[in-house]
Amino acid sequence: MAANNLRGQVLSLYSRLLRMSRNWNATNPAETIVERQYIKEETMELFRKNKHHSEPFIIKECLKEAEARMTMAEHYRNPYPRPVNLPKRSFSKKEGKKIGKAIQKFNEQSRPIYIRSTDDAVGRSS
Repeated sequence: MAANNLRGQVLSLYSRLLRMSRNWNATNPAETIVERQYIKEETMELFRKNKHHSEPFIIKECLKEAEARMTMAEHYRNPYPRPVNLPKRSFSKKEGKKIGKAIQKFNEQSRPIYIRSTDDAVGRSS
């Protein structure tokens, strides 16, 4: 039953995003068509790349990311992913040293949900 509920949520979100791409009005009217196309292509690409997931936790994480990106796009009137700055306490790999598992996990957790699909290290599965 939970899988059917998630499937409904995924299809509903997909429809909302495609509707948003059709109705999108850019802050610069000359960019409206380009931004509409970007929203449509990004939606189709990410949903296609994540369609193989069957674990409810991963599906919910993908839904959270899509919701966050949609909310930010509507709020800032900009459909492109926002730049990310890691918190001051985050750790980075020092030149020539191996990165520890704890530091790697912390860095992955500090990535905002709305940017995870663009993160090459984690891949598009989160």
